[in-house]
Amino acid sequence: MKKAATRRLLAPVAGWALALADVQDPVFATATMGPGFAIQPTDGRVVAPVSGRVTVVAATKHAVGLVTASGLEVLVHMGIDTVDLNGAPFVCHVQVGDTIQAGEVLAEMDLAALQRAQKLATVIVVVTNGQTVLDDLIVAATDQMVTAKTAVATAVLAVTPVPGAQAVTSTTAASDVELESEFESESESKSKSKSKPNSTSKYAHLATAIVTNVGGPGNINSVIHCITRLRFYLKDEHCAQDAVIANLDGVIDVAKAGGQYQVVIGPAVNEVYDAVMAQLGPAFADMTAGTPTAATTQAAGAPTETDAPTGWLPRLRHGMSQVIGVMTAAMIPVIGILAGSGILKGILAALTGFHVLTVTSGTYMVLNAVADATFYFLPVVLGFTAAKKLGSDPIVLAIVGAILIYPSLMTAAGHATTAQITFFGVPTHLMSYAASVFPMIVAAWLGVSVERGLKRVIPLYLRSVFVPILEALILSVIVLVVIGPLITMISKGLASGILAIYNFSPALSGLVIGGLYQTMVIFGLHWGIIPIVINDIATNGHSYLNAILSITMVAQGGAVLAVFLKSKNKPLKEISLAAAISAFCGVTEPALYGVNLKYKRVFVVASIASGLGGLLTGLLHVNNYALSGSLIGFPAFITPGVGIGPNFYGYLISHYGTLLIATILVYLFGFSDKMLPAPSATAK
Repeated sequence: MKKAATRRLLAPVAGWALALADVQDPVFATATMGPGFAIQPTDGRVVAPVSGRVTVVAATKHAVGLVTASGLEVLVHMGIDTVDLNGAPFVCHVQVGDTIQAGEVLAEMDLAALQRAQKLATVIVVVTNGQTVLDDLIVAATDQMVTAKTAVATAVLAVTPVPGAQAVTSTTAASDVELESEFESESESKSKSKSKPNSTSKYAHLATAIVTNVGGPGNINSVIHCITRLRFYLKDEHCAQDAVIANLDGVIDVAKAGGQYQVVIGPAVNEVYDAVMAQLGPAFADMTAGTPTAATTQAAGAPTETDAPTGWLPRLRHGMSQVIGVMTAAMIPVIGILAGSGILKGILAALTGFHVLTVTSGTYMVLNAVADATFYFLPVVLGFTAAKKLGSDPIVLAIVGAILIYPSLMTAAGHATTAQITFFGVPTHLMSYAASVFPMIVAAWLGVSVERGLKRVIPLYLRSVFVPILEALILSVIVLVVIGPLITMISKGLASGILAIYNFSPALSGLVIGGLYQTMVIFGLHWGIIPIVINDIATNGHSYLNAILSITMVAQGGAVLAVFLKSKNKPLKEISLAAAISAFCGVTEPALYGVNLKYKRVFVVASIASGLGGLLTGLLHVNNYALSGSLIGFPAFITPGVGIGPNFYGYLISHYGTLLIATILVYLFGFSDKMLPAPSATAK
């Protein structure tokens, strides 16, 4: 059997490689435009991922289309929802008709300008005609730092290559450049033979249907377009009939982002836009900010089975990566305030520990509200941010988060006699959802399907009232009746196992708890351990278990401190330092979701260091005398009635020893400068 021809796709920019599903744009994330990959850039210099001819340069300079000699149509899309910036952050170094080699400069992005405009700088590479020319696109590099010009993906061609050409087997980028140059003449002939775009009149019917179903001309404030989409600014998005528009012949999908109602057209976007403008009249004519008329990109369909990993282990790894990707993306907007709140909580813990403030004083209550509000209402915030990431309704998901922390439910969950309830005869165990993450991520994920299903069965004129409340009801019930009790059951089982291990060997329990506790925090499974700690302190006046939990905070802080010390990337250094201080004050969320989980090896190494620190804590029999911990909670390790003695010295040895172990291990093995571009590239 003849071996299938392959082509390498290079990283167009230095940065963090992402699977297409992790891109914060539903059209690209669902592979509607075709299979591909993305890079979260750390450098603004963008190079060609393949050799070929330039077929499209967006007027707003945020996208470049290439066609290779072997027929791949590759779109390089810079930034998300950057059309309204009118090209200001971009400089293109090519024009339509140019021939370019893989690795040559296509464009430059002003990353600082994109950050000021609050736009994501994600660079997306997709094969837009994948359905017709590919058997598969194998993306080898995701969830890791890559440098520009390195091979990230391999396209397995579905067609026989030009006679005389050999399939690419080398893993070097140079082989791709040489091979593609062999087909240069064929690329030119193919480009010249392409037919002219269809006339506007052909799309008049589609334009009429789109305008009518977005609410008519009276509901349109303005309309622009990019390289694939019509972007409407509507007076009332509720008037638009999403399902009807999405099912129109010639429309790929509907998306909503950045205050825009986006109708994804694909290669014919220019012609459809012209037809829409012809119907809207001259009043809208000066609002255009579109792309050249020679669009050659062809939309691909939904991902095929070959786009997903095969085998249970790769699927599990892919699924976990997806979950962690959504969690980190949803947490990123609140990492800064979480870090600041954590530092304030640590200061308050120190002030109360030294009896400067009392928990009943007005000063404490106000400052504690400022420090604690972000954590308490985290489900509300995450409902909004996770929904935006996944494409469900942000307002509805925020309401779901509010339902989970509704005062009467929270009060009932805090008492053993009222925590067990029935919902329409179904036994349900209530739990505290304050500061929880995982349940809201699941709710946001389910929200996409629930909302879509409700819109199928509820008439259009009733949707604005009944879809939101029914979606909130369904998702809340799923979390309260299914997810919450499941987490409670698993966490109680884990807590019982951990307690049994501790009774058998404190050192062994320190190793196990230290290594696993922060993973349990991620999935909300730690709630079974917290009551044990509270009960120990309330009844015995101390808790060996809380001393081990304290170690895990120090380990995560030490890990992110190592990233701060080693990284040359200024934004990463800033967030790492703040996250480290927050962890040392007893709040690990900024470290977990801002840095450590994004760089998964950092989290793994930190957990190993945490396990070693827990082992040391168990061997020294370090005890904790208050519901406080980490470095800021050192007063909780002073033995009442004895003062500073063996227990406090054990605290110093175990905690600062863990800090040293975590920092050194992550610095040496968990985070490498090779993950980031050279300092000169970053500075540029």
